[in-house]
Amino acid sequence: MASAVRDLQLTNLPAGRKIAAVDNSDDLENVRLLDSDDGVDDEMRRIQVRVSGMTCTACSNSIESALKAVDGVLTASVALLQNKADVVFNPALVKDEDIKNAIEDAGFEADILPESSGPGKVPHETLVGQFTIGGMTCAACVNSVEGILRNLPGVKRAVVALATSLGEVEYDPSVISKDDIVNAIEDSGFEASFVQSNEQDKIIFGVVGVYSLTDTQVLEGMLSNMKGVRQFRFDQLSSELDVLFDPQVLSPRSLVDGIHGESNGKFELHVRSPYTRMASKDVEETSTIFRLFISSLCLSVPLFLMKVVCPHIPFMYSLLLWRCGPFLMGDWLKWALVSVIQFGIGKRFYVAAGRALRNGSTNMDVLIAVGTTASYVYSVCALLYGALTGFWSPTYFETSAMLITFVLLGKYLEVLAKGKTSDAIKKLVELAPATAILIINDKDGKSFEEREIDSLLVQPGDTLKVLPGTKIPADGIVTCGSSHVNESMVTGESIPVLKEVNASVIGGTINLHGVLHIKATKVGSDTVLCQIISLVETAQMSKAPIQKFADYVASIFVPTVVSLALLTFLGWYIAGSIGAYPEEWLPENGNHFVFALMFSISVVVIACPCALGLATPTAVMVATGVGANNGVLIKGGDALETAQMVKYVIFDKTGTLTQGKASVTTAKVFTGMQRGEFLTLVASAEASSEHPLAKAVLAYARHFHFFEDSSDATQNDAKSGWLFDVSDFSALPGRGVQCSIDGRRILVGNRKLMVENGIDISTEVENFVVELEQNAQTGILVSYDDILIGVLGVADPLKREASVVIEGLQKMGVIPVMVTGDNWRTARAVAKEVGIQDVRAEVMPAGKAEIVRSFQKDGSIVAMVGDGINDSPALAAADVGMAIGAGTDVAIEAANFVLMRNNLEDVITAIHLSRKTFSRIRLNYVFAMGYNVVAIPVAAGALYPSLGIKLPPWVAGACMALSSVSVVCSSLLLKRYRRPRLRYSRPRVTTGLEIIVE
Repeated sequence: MASAVRDLQLTNLPAGRKIAAVDNSDDLENVRLLDSDDGVDDEMRRIQVRVSGMTCTACSNSIESALKAVDGVLTASVALLQNKADVVFNPALVKDEDIKNAIEDAGFEADILPESSGPGKVPHETLVGQFTIGGMTCAACVNSVEGILRNLPGVKRAVVALATSLGEVEYDPSVISKDDIVNAIEDSGFEASFVQSNEQDKIIFGVVGVYSLTDTQVLEGMLSNMKGVRQFRFDQLSSELDVLFDPQVLSPRSLVDGIHGESNGKFELHVRSPYTRMASKDVEETSTIFRLFISSLCLSVPLFLMKVVCPHIPFMYSLLLWRCGPFLMGDWLKWALVSVIQFGIGKRFYVAAGRALRNGSTNMDVLIAVGTTASYVYSVCALLYGALTGFWSPTYFETSAMLITFVLLGKYLEVLAKGKTSDAIKKLVELAPATAILIINDKDGKSFEEREIDSLLVQPGDTLKVLPGTKIPADGIVTCGSSHVNESMVTGESIPVLKEVNASVIGGTINLHGVLHIKATKVGSDTVLCQIISLVETAQMSKAPIQKFADYVASIFVPTVVSLALLTFLGWYIAGSIGAYPEEWLPENGNHFVFALMFSISVVVIACPCALGLATPTAVMVATGVGANNGVLIKGGDALETAQMVKYVIFDKTGTLTQGKASVTTAKVFTGMQRGEFLTLVASAEASSEHPLAKAVLAYARHFHFFEDSSDATQNDAKSGWLFDVSDFSALPGRGVQCSIDGRRILVGNRKLMVENGIDISTEVENFVVELEQNAQTGILVSYDDILIGVLGVADPLKREASVVIEGLQKMGVIPVMVTGDNWRTARAVAKEVGIQDVRAEVMPAGKAEIVRSFQKDGSIVAMVGDGINDSPALAAADVGMAIGAGTDVAIEAANFVLMRNNLEDVITAIHLSRKTFSRIRLNYVFAMGYNVVAIPVAAGALYPSLGIKLPPWVAGACMALSSVSVVCSSLLLKRYRRPRLRYSRPRVTTGLEIIVE
């Protein structure tokens, strides 16, 4: 293995977390689904570590304890099924290697996963860049350049060295780019170019074309001379190349192209997907266990034949009875075969057991090691005792061998079943296409070349060609062409969506008919698909509160079982010694010691802590995957557990129950002002507002203006000549807006705004507004120069499924509530239309959270469904927050569930799925606990005196192996989940709603 390191001498800055900008777009493609560093302070850091060697909950608890004992570690969570540890720590106190060493000291193998492999990478808040500056001759030049640089927005610090002609600039890349800094220096009369920054990124390539040591040296030489490469390591065995590079200087595509060009096409680099690499490790683990099982089975079959078949074949039986030294040939063969199984194949159990005991914990491996060792040691001692005394007791070598064989079989089946629980992640990863067609344009913007590249090498701004029937490689905007796109695999919406020029597309979706040219806007970890994968991964890593029960049981399980086994041995041995049971019960040539020992070994090996440990995480994994397939993204097991107990569901009105596409239905002027002038005044005031109603008013006025004046103004030019100049604009939450036009104040909003500003509302106006509100419309009052001049009626149509969903929730025993900032009449009219009885109107954004807390006072579980920034406090305050998928970033980050389809039926799906999941978890616990409660007494011989039922140790081992497989298979039944279908049935007497699971 060769490596090369190139170090930089740049000022190190503490890593900080960038705050995602709020995007108010209604497009699903612009939604930031998840920030996986939620709750992590700026000075903290989060990493994920792959852990090998865990077998049960006790192992994961042991690792968590070891990590939490490290000074500087804030939180540590270990996911048994994913073989991952998620650690948040203070980088000033702890390094990545310290985390890895802590896990390895606990007796497990650890491998830190690269941060650039997906969402969750914590970037620098500021960068330090080096620039060459030419043309400086004296200190005055230095001071001049420094002064220019320090005055640039986003520049925190600037130092220029005359001797080296270098400048070091600390800057915020979100405010100013390296090109802006270069341009500023050149504008001041000096020459400048960018050298490097302290930002770094890591990428892993698979290399084709390296076949010898010479090839390796040539490749390393190319990398060493490549500008922007910080560090690299090439593994000849796996042909993997790890590269740490400066993304300000070098992009992955330019690195690939550079190596390919310099080697004249000999070396080809392909980006290795981190998910593919992890999947290959899982396959490797499965193969290893299968190989061990087959080896153990091949060695156990001769033991079985010697015990069962050979006694009926005289020639074979005579060979086994042939004395060779102090023992029979059969004894020699058994001892040799079982020794290989016990200490060769079964070495993993001893290693794992020793690791657990060294850390003061116990697990399933301890039970297996104790049971098989007891059987093996007794058999060896019986042979030696027979050789010395001539009294030959029966041996139980086959018991040890069969135990290990059945345990490995169970482990293999368990690994296969656990792999099925993560199918959702695998399917999501497979959505991303392997390659993309890149269109290369000339200086005039005309395409002159097409080339196929790795889809992981797509960069923002690239123009990509998407052929019919192929997958879209990245999130982007259509620049040419028209086609329908199947987005069901991402959003759950089955109907294809028409995509034309300027339409947004999602990476991983399928282009059905036409050829599309798209401009990539989001690539890598920023795409919607990657964010969904990250969200599902995070949810599967989290622990549901009910898991604490299993963790507690696991901590005392093995000591309890060993104690029961000891009591079983003492009970049967003492009972035999005092003649409490007849001698006929003893095996041939056996004694009370052997009789009692077999019962105690059966107790040790039949007990299964794994079934308890797998009951919750396997169900949560399957449920989160099923939810993702149905367009419901779940952020953790705790959210699943809480959702199944929801009593109240609080709905925001605008954009949640309604379509969020308000339109003006009427405009009435109550003065002598012309209608066109009135609408121009209102549009001028609302042009600076982001409220949905303001956009509706502006659209209505623009249409009226164009119709009346035949204006050539375009829809995108909000500040074209037909709008008045506005000053002193301010938005008043829950009321409206105010501004000044030609020195006169204009107010646009609700009654409260008018009353607070002393505007008189005449009876005629009041009656008109009341009539609007009774028809579920919102009345917008307008005053100009302190005189009320007119009213606009705005309607926001209800979503077509709203009333059905409300009735469906009521059928499920959930009470729906509507909360809105709108007036009481409009709110009641909307609530009546959808069937909601409990309404809270004229509520300020902060007041929504208070209403949530008021429902929680009696201990009720409350869910909040919303889509806007003003809903985020309530979403955070609720026990379960559900954000509509087309909502804002802030709302989605505050929520526990994300409804990708923007369909209210998914509220029912989320609650229904959580109830099904926890019914399954309870069933798993009943089975796991019931298995141990029933199996241990049977193994201890409780039924032997009355019914003659006795479980040999190898049968007990088979039962133990199959118990954990049964729990995993039980959880896998959740994959058959189908979302409830809401439809009206028509019985003979009444008409009612049915919730039907297909």
